[in-house]
Amino acid sequence: MRITAVKSFPVKVGFRNQFLVKVETDEGISGIGEGGISGRELAMAGMVEHLSRWLIGEDPRRIEHHWQTCYRTGYFEGGNILSAALSAIDIALWDILGQSLGVPVYQLLGGENRQVCPCFATPGCLNAPDVVERATIFVDAGWNVLRFTTGMADPDFERRGQRGVYEPLESIELASHWLREVRNAVADTIELAVDFHHRLSVAEAALFCHKISDLNLYFLEEPIRSESPKAYHQLRTMTPIPFAIGEEFASPFAFVPFVEEGLTNFARVDVSNVGGLTAAKKVAAMCEAHYIDMMPHNPLGPVTTAASIHFGIATANFAYLEYQHRLAESYPADLFPTMPILEGAAFPIPTEPGLGVTFNEEAAKNHAFEHWDAPRWQRRDGSYTNW
Repeated sequence: MRITAVKSFPVKVGFRNQFLVKVETDEGISGIGEGGISGRELAMAGMVEHLSRWLIGEDPRRIEHHWQTCYRTGYFEGGNILSAALSAIDIALWDILGQSLGVPVYQLLGGENRQVCPCFATPGCLNAPDVVERATIFVDAGWNVLRFTTGMADPDFERRGQRGVYEPLESIELASHWLREVRNAVADTIELAVDFHHRLSVAEAALFCHKISDLNLYFLEEPIRSESPKAYHQLRTMTPIPFAIGEEFASPFAFVPFVEEGLTNFARVDVSNVGGLTAAKKVAAMCEAHYIDMMPHNPLGPVTTAASIHFGIATANFAYLEYQHRLAESYPADLFPTMPILEGAAFPIPTEPGLGVTFNEEAAKNHAFEHWDAPRWQRRDGSYTNW
């Protein structure tokens, strides 16, 4: 079997784009993958075109070899765009291998460790009373782990996008208040978590942790930026709350200090950014040796979801997969005729060979790429702040 083509498809899905890669072979088997750097689809497409020169004519089943070649050739290893493009290619190669052997991908990763892939839900933003109502709706529907986002009191804040004003201290006050209201509204058996999307400083994050220290938070996700492990060292000394870190990491190597130095309690590996399933399983092995569970980042498309499900089914040290209802409801059926279907608060074990996702290349023209950028928020004094 030989690779005959590596195609990129930046497509508009919902309010932003998804970046898909299709790898074709001379035996009629094709695989589908996804790269996860949202807003940089054309950059990923350029990298895929570059990497494809080394892949066409090669055996798609030499997955580890292709990973090493793509990641290391060129002297300058890694980088977010390279790893995202490589992730898409890698996922597609696992899809091909599973189809060629007639087995689901999780069988190739070690077989089933669990009967379902459990998920956590994101009911909404801790900025207004309706988040309490949404939380109770999710609990009544059977969800037992709820992760909340943070923002401002303005109901149009999220929709204003590029012009959003974000003040960390105000957001901390809102988040701590409404998290307490949610805790009062749901049973103690419901686990609560908060994602600050790396918007805080060390001091601000410590302040938030102090304000909600009695609420038994399951995890605090990405409270500060992750370039500096020493900053997380400092924050770690200021709170016992578990951290969930890693969605921004573009290789297994980026996880090393956070794992070896005990800076994270849940690894937020993203199979569409870290280097695909090949890289994700290496992160899982590293984390298992340090008693750290995997909690994949997954606010993307059905291909990343499917790859993450296979990863979750096969990985012993797996906790929960992120699932976002508002995004999943925007997946177009013409583009993805077959995709994972949630059952309650979990995904069942996949049964189809490969990933179990089908992609209609012809339908891509109905979802033409449109430039989209992540919101550029600022503080009231006009200075830039993180989204």
